[in-house]
Amino acid sequence: MSSLLLNTNIAIFLLAEWIVWFVLLIAFGVTVYILKKWDFQSYTPVQYRLEKYAYLVMVILIFAFSMKFILLPYFIFTMDKISDIVPGAMCSAGVISFNHYGMKLFFIKLLILLFLMVWLMINHYDLDAKKYPWFKLKGWLYLVIFLLISVELYWDYAFFNDIDIHKVLNCCSTLYGLLEGVNPLPFGLDKTRLLILFYLLYIMIVLSTFGKQYFILSIGLILFTIIGYYSVLYFFGTYIYQMPNHNCPFCMLQKDYYYIGYLLWGSFIGGLFLGVTTIIANLVLGIDIQKLKILMVLLFTQFIVICSLYVAIYYIQNGVFLEPVKVEMVM
Repeated sequence: MSSLLLNTNIAIFLLAEWIVWFVLLIAFGVTVYILKKWDFQSYTPVQYRLEKYAYLVMVILIFAFSMKFILLPYFIFTMDKISDIVPGAMCSAGVISFNHYGMKLFFIKLLILLFLMVWLMINHYDLDAKKYPWFKLKGWLYLVIFLLISVELYWDYAFFNDIDIHKVLNCCSTLYGLLEGVNPLPFGLDKTRLLILFYLLYIMIVLSTFGKQYFILSIGLILFTIIGYYSVLYFFGTYIYQMPNHNCPFCMLQKDYYYIGYLLWGSFIGGLFLGVTTIIANLVLGIDIQKLKILMVLLFTQFIVICSLYVAIYYIQNGVFLEPVKVEMVM
């Protein structure tokens, strides 16, 4: 067992994950039982008891799911703290890239949060419908979520246990740094075209959202996921750091940058998740949720404003834009 597991932050994180998993395990067993016996058209004592069980499970799930939304930023915070004791790591980037569990663990956490948001939306409208038309849908969705959380829990332990605090890790400049002759941007874009797409896709998402063009919105969200990430990493992030060659999605989560990364990435990911939830609500449930649309647009607008403000403030203060310093590859 790695001595890193004795770290206070890691111990608290893993304990919280175990508690949440155990609570969800109980709900898992009850949910399987309910799904086998559920018949809303029946008026038997068994059905009445199942409905009470279902309400209890719902309360448990809402509590546990709320904890999962809290644990993701704490997971990132924990990795940032570990970077202080692991040689070579300057931020979470070096820690999360140490082994093959890191990035897939981070992505499964995001996937779980997306599924949780969809579950909460379905649960809300299922209760409003009175006759629970989507009870079985949300029940089966929960079973999938529980399986994902079980995999996540194993990867949590394996990830931290596999980190060797005596081994030098890669820093973010090694992982995301630019080399001469290498274009890291997607689709062969340069920065000018990348930024044009960045703002155009935002406009496309807003117009398609309120125009109820959900296919166009789907395409826009997929493209904006890619373009938005690379825009922050290789352009807007450099203005946050005020260093033209500092390309890292994690350093901005640190105290030195006033934890702005939590607000910036939270707005971005939150907007994406709400967009997907809006599309699912329309296509699967046949419901057009105006509040979700407005909140999604507000989050994306906040993301755009934060990114743009850093560039504008830097230009106002210095009268120039940042120009990256070319770094040649040493053979």
